[in-house]
Amino acid sequence: MGGIAVEADFHNPALSHLKQKPSRCNCGLFQAWVRLKIGKTSLLQANPLQRVAIILNKQHLLQAAPLGFLLLCLSSLSCSLKAEETFRYPERSFAGGKLHYQAGIPILEVAGSPEEIGRQITELCMKPARPLLKYPQDSLRLFNIDYLWGPMLQVGKSMLPHFPADYRTELETIAEQMETGRAELIAANTMFDIKKFFQCSTLLVEPPRCPEGPLLGRNLDFPTLGYLDQYSLVTIYQQPGKHTFASVGFPGLLGVLSGMNDVGLSVAVLEVYQTKAATTKFNVEGIPYSLCHRRVLEECETVEEALKLLESMPRTTLINLAVCDRDGGAVFEITPHQIKVRRAIDGVCASTNHFVSPELATNTGCWRFPILAETRKQTEVHLDDIANKLHRVNQGRLTLQTMIFQPRKLTIHLALGTPPTSRLPLTPLDLKPYFQAPSTQQAEILSEPVRVE
Repeated sequence: MGGIAVEADFHNPALSHLKQKPSRCNCGLFQAWVRLKIGKTSLLQANPLQRVAIILNKQHLLQAAPLGFLLLCLSSLSCSLKAEETFRYPERSFAGGKLHYQAGIPILEVAGSPEEIGRQITELCMKPARPLLKYPQDSLRLFNIDYLWGPMLQVGKSMLPHFPADYRTELETIAEQMETGRAELIAANTMFDIKKFFQCSTLLVEPPRCPEGPLLGRNLDFPTLGYLDQYSLVTIYQQPGKHTFASVGFPGLLGVLSGMNDVGLSVAVLEVYQTKAATTKFNVEGIPYSLCHRRVLEECETVEEALKLLESMPRTTLINLAVCDRDGGAVFEITPHQIKVRRAIDGVCASTNHFVSPELATNTGCWRFPILAETRKQTEVHLDDIANKLHRVNQGRLTLQTMIFQPRKLTIHLALGTPPTSRLPLTPLDLKPYFQAPSTQQAEILSEPVRVE
């Protein structure tokens, strides 16, 4: 099936740029130095759980190589660990849920109470994807810090009481049905708040510069360890009294890294590594950020409503959140203590892994950011233009999901598969049938692909 096809011969400056100045790339996968403070809280002043988080990140950074070299290592590791046969979810139905493929995209439909959803997730994707449970520990082994598994799990378990009750019930149901893996599930839903892993890019373009209505493009850049990319899927959640939404993620991840709801509100998270603000960089009493974003899609319809809800929730760490509705969008620059809203300039709002607001920003020297921001030079911007920009800023083996949200059409243009996914055709997935019909009805795929010349 066709979609937005991106030319595969773009020059990607990632490795050459980063090898030239590895210590200057402040939005790199890992920092090149150790910060012994969370905001103004020193290691000695921090509470015990904060100390664990500081030590985790300290050990992580001490082990980190220059990013260019690290990317090469990850590429080699991914190739060496690649399974002989690519994983495929079995297509089947179970107790009101369904897993099927549409144009090569695995789609999981779940509905009902938290207990019902938990059972559907377990049978339809968690049990087939059981090897994925080892990912949290494998990610520590990559940097020879697997001895920190216990401390990281300790912090994760301390965060569990702060999960919204429905999500906690969902997790416990999955753990009970799986019989093993509760610790791994807790780690999978808290590790991103405790440690920094993501290196992503987003590009938001608004009308009138974008005639199709607002578009939000996104690369998810993350170490696959040779197998994570095989488990990407789209999950459709239908729950009584809540907005139906689609999440592009992985089995066992209860929250949302990238998603759209039934009124077109779309979100995409990017981790941030530094801020000059006097703020705690990790709040163990916050709600994991992916769960906050799930609540946004379940309860909100506009960018302003999303902001108000996020301001009301205790937050864990530093992130950017790109948010887009049918009229436009913004990037929320988020710390545990404040949120700064960065609006589009001339209809364009780019984001990577650093803050831009003067109150929060440190060094903004990320090579990807100006490539995305130069979109302002174009009089009109279309889907293929955003696809091309996303490919230009791809991170090689780290780019395991690429997508463009089109809120007015309730459509996600999506590429999943072998990284970098930005070079793959983007398949337009029309979500309206999922949002308007019973959960067992299949989604429609737009018939005419858009190709990049």
